[in-house]
Amino acid sequence: MFVKKNDKVKVIAGKDKGKEGIVEKVLPGKNRVIVKGVNIIKKHQKPTNANPNGGIVEIEAPIHASNVMLIDPSNNETTRVGVKVVDGKKVRVSKKTGEVLNNAPEDKE
Repeated sequence: MFVKKNDKVKVIAGKDKGKEGIVEKVLPGKNRVIVKGVNIIKKHQKPTNANPNGGIVEIEAPIHASNVMLIDPSNNETTRVGVKVVDGKKVRVSKKTGEVLNNAPEDKE
């Protein structure tokens, strides 16, 4: 997938079009991402030990990865993502600026 955890993305389709947020979780098997503050749904929660009253809680639901676009940190504009091999490792590259996008150290290759 072209997005990773802690990437800043912009929603380009759907009910939350135009909103920006940080990717909290990536679900590569389903090709979906959870973005903070986007696609908020109301969930009816039964009472539990952690939440004794239960009630209606608001949570972020996953959205399809094709509905988000990565924001390039160098110029804060949306960009497509390419892959390039640098020093024997694959790195993500911004298509607009050509710069290498930040790859977090916890990423699995």
